[in-house]
Amino acid sequence: MKHSSTEKPIIALRSWLQTPAGAYVRQWEEARLSLLTADIFGFNAVQIGLPEIDGLAASRMPHRWIVDTRVPQDRKLQAVVVGDYGELPFATQSLDLVLLPHVLEFAHEPHQVLREVERVLIPEGQVIICGFNPASMWGARQAAARLRRKAFLPQSGEFISVPRLKDWLKLLNMEVHPGHFGAYAPPCDTERWLQRFEFMERMGRRWWPYLGGIYIVQAIKRVKGMRLIGPAWNRKKATARQGVPVTNKQTNHKSHG
Repeated sequence: MKHSSTEKPIIALRSWLQTPAGAYVRQWEEARLSLLTADIFGFNAVQIGLPEIDGLAASRMPHRWIVDTRVPQDRKLQAVVVGDYGELPFATQSLDLVLLPHVLEFAHEPHQVLREVERVLIPEGQVIICGFNPASMWGARQAAARLRRKAFLPQSGEFISVPRLKDWLKLLNMEVHPGHFGAYAPPCDTERWLQRFEFMERMGRRWWPYLGGIYIVQAIKRVKGMRLIGPAWNRKKATARQGVPVTNKQTNHKSHG
């Protein structure tokens, strides 16, 4: 089978997630994603890429898919195989939630992936993005290791800072929530050393909350002109005609480390 141009860069990350450091990242992200997705209501949720991360395990939506460039071995969700994450096989304004775990960092055209996400999301739909934080010890080690041509993380990825990502989302009329940061321990290669530095998780959340090795950014799609004015009974009728679930809104969460 011929691999797509999307899969080639990210395939190295699939293997890295099986290392002690990768398991450490996966554990934090799955725990945080469970908290976030459990309170997002609607009908259709999609995770794009990296089925190794079970990001929709706590989602209550009746229809959940995993979109990947190959059929996942462990098919916990309905699988959709695509050639490129920048061309999603979903109708416009058909999804309530899209999850992007590290896809943008390994995509040849991350802007196109985001544009596709914006297209398939319904008004008030949400996107959740996981990424490695360049402003962290993890980012510093990756930058230093590249000079020695022995990168800690896959070299094919490009770290995207949170401010830069937020700018991209705002250009697509996305309202960005406060970010969530984790992985404050140094980027160690062994489980033993990662456990030794476990105390830094508590310290990091309190003293340097924006310097975690990984982040999660959540945003809501806003559509100009969609706000309805008039009596309450008129708003209910208009919402019903649009076919958008009224339970699709989520209460804002405060930033956590």
